[in-house]
Order: sequence, then C-alpha cells, then structure tokens
Amino acid sequence: MLRLCIHMKKTMPKKYRSKIMAAIHETASDIFRTGLMEKQTMRDFDLLCLTPIKKMKPKKIRALRLREKASQTLFAAYLNVTPSLVSKWERGEKHPRGASLKLLSLVEKKGLEIVA
Repeated sequence: MLRLCIHMKKTMPKKYRSKIMAAIHETASDIFRTGLMEKQTMRDFDLLCLTPIKKMKPKKIRALRLREKASQTLFAAYLNVTPSLVSKWERGEKHPRGASLKLLSLVEKKGLEIVA
C-alpha cells in the first residue's frame, strides 16, 4: 500500500484536508524517504492528512453515468472495467473499491473527461 501511495504521488495529485495537512504530509513523506520514520507511522499520516474517499451507492453511480451521458459500455471503458461490472455496481451486487472508487470520485468532481 505504501508503494502505491508513493507511486500515486508521482502520477496523481493528492487531495488534502487543508493546506496545513498538505505541508505536514509532505514533511512526513520526506522524513519517511530518509528512513527515519516507520511504515506504520507514514500510513497514519496518510489517513490523517488525505481526504477520505467515500463509498458510492448504486443510485449515485447510475446518476453519475447518466449525468455524463455515457452508456455502461463507454463508462466502463473510461474506468478500465467491464460493462458487466458497471451494471453490477448500479444494481448493488458489487461495490467499487480501490482505484475504481478513486476514479469514480474524480469523475464525480471533474467530469468524465478527467479520465479520458
């Protein structure tokens, strides 16, 4: 997970709770990279400083897709998942997690073109 966080720092900007939390997290990341901080402590800083990603209910996912005027197939292609999975999310049979949930949150805030 920590490798994912470090990788995401290079590829995707993080959303912080505030500017102060961003500064604290950046300092903690630097300390961690020098080897003076343990992994668990860095994970604690991640949880403290980063904005949590909230779960999405099936109705919200469907409304988001319809807002973007996308079919399930097109929506799935943008999110790099199968149309069947999008259908299951919208019916509540499965729930998006991890990278899929992060992408859905980005689409919600910035629109589908953000992941195009």
